[in-house]
Amino acid sequence: MTPTSEEVTIPVDGADPVSGLLQLPGDATALFVLAHGAGAGMRHPFLATVAERLVTRRVGVLRYQFPYMERRSRRTDASQICHATVRAAVATAVAAAPSLPLFAGGKSFGGRMTSQAQADRALASVRGLAFLGFPLHPPDRPGTSRGDHLAEVAIPMLFLQGTRDEFAEPGLIGPLVAKLGPLATLHPVEHADHSFHVPARSGRTDAEVMTELVDTLVAWFDEAARDSR
Repeated sequence: MTPTSEEVTIPVDGADPVSGLLQLPGDATALFVLAHGAGAGMRHPFLATVAERLVTRRVGVLRYQFPYMERRSRRTDASQICHATVRAAVATAVAAAPSLPLFAGGKSFGGRMTSQAQADRALASVRGLAFLGFPLHPPDRPGTSRGDHLAEVAIPMLFLQGTRDEFAEPGLIGPLVAKLGPLATLHPVEHADHSFHVPARSGRTDAEVMTELVDTLVAWFDEAARDSR
């Protein structure tokens, strides 16, 4: 039986508290701190589905809001506030399940804020970062400067990237991940865009893509937890 979401309040240094949703099965083997994208909060259907599917695979999930989303603002917070929020969410996860292997990351903007926080100062107890569509550049403005900080991340990283992602052209994200060395793994999701949607002509369905995402995350969490013992 999938546990219900537990509403939690997360105190953030330098900002008002934010809300979170903790789903933690009794037989959990890991806990994933999952941040939302720039334009949609923690209750977005995509994140909710990822969380629910992970929980059925014995991976707990803590979703949380950034302060601007809590205020229902369209303008994202300064990076320092976002980093503080990531750290606060990680601390909440550690307190909730101190014995579980802990991972962090997020969808698009949330993943980038998590990696920036880790690059600046290691996130306590976090064994690896997983990105659901790392936003390497704005659409139609290709570049790699947004990924420069990733060279300072000293823990394993998983990049789940659609091959049609307009925020991370395959010809740019591939070489960047390769340059990061053995700590970084790129998993291309064929025909998927930044939202992990696939066109009907691809012969794939969004449901199949979701299964691929969750299977890849679970396998990577298991491997990273073993390697970090």
